[in-house]
Amino acid sequence: MTKASTRSYSRYTRQALTLLGMLVRAGRSERKMTAQELASRAGISRDMLYRIEKGDPRCELGAALEVAAIVGVTLFESELAGLQARSRETADKLALLPKAVRKRAIEVKDDF
Repeated sequence: MTKASTRSYSRYTRQALTLLGMLVRAGRSERKMTAQELASRAGISRDMLYRIEKGDPRCELGAALEVAAIVGVTLFESELAGLQARSRETADKLALLPKAVRKRAIEVKDDF
């Protein structure tokens, strides 16, 4: 039987997730929404919402972003048009970059 591996996260990632959870909780409170109302609107369980609010790194990214959007937490751009423009800019940048990154083979100098 194999032992389940434990994923570790950087302090930055843990702090960012904690901040996102607090922002979601604050947004929900400001809008006077119950956890059940927000979870239902986002199409997730109340347990998943609580995990997002606690900064659990194992939560589904899409669910966390949807909950954040519903309560007005801005992560990238405040308006859809701005998000679309930034997406186009990033797509243009990606078009200029190589499709894949490969490490070069290290040439061994063994002629003594």
